[in-house]
Amino acid sequence: MAERIVVEVVYAESGRQLFRRVELPFGSTVMQAVEASGIAGMVEGLQIDPARLGVFSRKVQPDDVLSDGDRVEIYRPLTLDPKEARRKRAG
Repeated sequence: MAERIVVEVVYAESGRQLFRRVELPFGSTVMQAVEASGIAGMVEGLQIDPARLGVFSRKVQPDDVLSDGDRVEIYRPLTLDPKEARRKRAG
């Protein structure tokens, strides 16, 4: 079993995408990967919401343990409620 793992941490906005590959000790969590990536400091005003994290498009908890090769995704809050968007399209 490897003592280190390599994971990707990604964040996307409308105008840019941030991608960081980080090497962590085996047994590291999702939140540890996000912190190690430094993405929070690269985006002005970005607040990492632990409820808006995923691995390969599946929602995860901040304390979930990662595997080698995982892709951690930081999701942005919705700018428009989906129900409201449907109402506007229908109206």
